[in-house]
Amino acid sequence: MPTDDITASAAGTWTLGDRTVNRMGFGSMRITANPDRELAIRVLRRAVELGVNHIDTAAFYRSPGGTLDVGTGPVRYATDLIRQALAPYPDDLVIATKVGPGDDPSTGFYEATTAAQLRHQVEENLRRLDRDHLDVVNLRVMKRSGRDSLAERFGALAQLREAGLIRHLGLSNVHLEHLDEAQAIAPVVGVQNSYAIDINRTDDELVRICAQRGVAFVPFFAIAGAQREAGATHDHDEAILAVAAAHSATPHQIRLAWSLHQGPHVLAIPGTGNPDHLAENIAAGALRLSADELARLG
Repeated sequence: MPTDDITASAAGTWTLGDRTVNRMGFGSMRITANPDRELAIRVLRRAVELGVNHIDTAAFYRSPGGTLDVGTGPVRYATDLIRQALAPYPDDLVIATKVGPGDDPSTGFYEATTAAQLRHQVEENLRRLDRDHLDVVNLRVMKRSGRDSLAERFGALAQLREAGLIRHLGLSNVHLEHLDEAQAIAPVVGVQNSYAIDINRTDDELVRICAQRGVAFVPFFAIAGAQREAGATHDHDEAILAVAAAHSATPHQIRLAWSLHQGPHVLAIPGTGNPDHLAENIAAGALRLSADELARLG
């Protein structure tokens, strides 16, 4: 499908707390993979030019080492690249970050479990992004299999929200009981989980409940699927291929379109370090799938 004239606004909008964003956003994890920093900066600036005003990031997104652990050369942090590319930031730009997982270059990954550790991570994000407050902070649970209480950790972030360091709070990698627990403490604007047409469909109910409660659902790995951090999957079933052909679209665009069709509260955050793929991802927001096509896709 043509991509030249399509912007992120084609996907529609959603309100995160008091901030209205286009439902087609951008995930920043993959921009650290290429040692060409200037290319990463160009991709970020192009994303904003194409109407992206919701960027997902984390202080632990870095390469080499870190989440992706690819590429060579000096360490590249996604938050640093965002600052270098976009500061001073557009007034309508919402940057959502995550805390919980920590990345200590000397000792590796750890999970913040105390108020002091969480504050340190919030302050690291503030410093790297050069902000006096964070638009959205998602408390990330490192192991999805865990169902331990997050009340103490979320309560610590709620206190930082009251102090003005955080504007809005969200959750990541969680179950419904975590959402219930958090909403009893402070408003939750979004839930960010791994979810795609062919993975983690047990979250279908959570997607529905988020819609009922006016909470954004922000799936990651919508394109990668089971490939996760390894990148975009090339394992597409016949239904995806057929619907893609009918729309003169790529299978990855159909995956994104399917995600957006799960409800007006669903926000897409596909990531890439490739300008052409960026345009393709954003153009997926203009796709309109029929009821029959959605039924075929499952």
